[in-house]
Amino acid sequence: MEKGKIVALEDRIPKLKEQRRRKANRRLVLLLFLFFTMIIIIAYSQSPLSHVKTITIKGNSVYSNVELISQSGLTKNANIWKVSKKDVASKLQLFSEIKKVEVKIHWPNTIIIQVKEHKRIAYLNQDNNYFPVMENGRILEDRQARKIPVNTPILFEFKEGAALNEMIKELENLPSEIVNSISEIHYFPKKTDQYHISLFMNDGFEVSATIRSFSEKMVYYPSIISQLDPSKKGIIDLEVGSYFKAFETEVEEKEVD
Repeated sequence: MEKGKIVALEDRIPKLKEQRRRKANRRLVLLLFLFFTMIIIIAYSQSPLSHVKTITIKGNSVYSNVELISQSGLTKNANIWKVSKKDVASKLQLFSEIKKVEVKIHWPNTIIIQVKEHKRIAYLNQDNNYFPVMENGRILEDRQARKIPVNTPILFEFKEGAALNEMIKELENLPSEIVNSISEIHYFPKKTDQYHISLFMNDGFEVSATIRSFSEKMVYYPSIISQLDPSKKGIIDLEVGSYFKAFETEVEEKEVD
């Protein structure tokens, strides 16, 4: 029995040596792989191949690609290894009309910038020029619009400040189908109401209201006009209750439930 055990151990020695040799070979292959990988990375980082070749901008409408790339500080000669995604995003967010920026690096040499801008809520009329009004209350006076989107409200006599901010908030609280039915909103402050407005609707009616309760009452506009004769236009007063006054008489008033 003892002799049999000794023979079995001797038989295993070549197998143990073979296993050790294979492990050593695997280590050598791994070390060589890491070595050559480092060489390739170093060579790539020092070569023109690591320079930014493509800068792609997505989601922008207010600013052009050229403006955003210039503001970002990126150039096509920059080394992609030295590009800081955080710095690029911070520089672009200095534009007040930009809400959010996400920067992605796609190897070997592409940078993708995803921009989210503040929404355009309306357009302000100033001397027959039209300027976008953003959701953050900014009026883009350097972005005169050549074309105004269909069914977008046009504001008159507004300026940046509390009244405009309140107006934007109220418009955002309204269903889109009601906002799309508004043609013009005129800011006419009174001694008794510094937030008074007059609206001209696409269907021919006029609405007198106050900004602070505008969305609360205007949401019933479809129900209100359904009770009126569509051929008889006039003013719908939503300041206190709901009243209708026809244009042609301007005397007879009808309370609308």
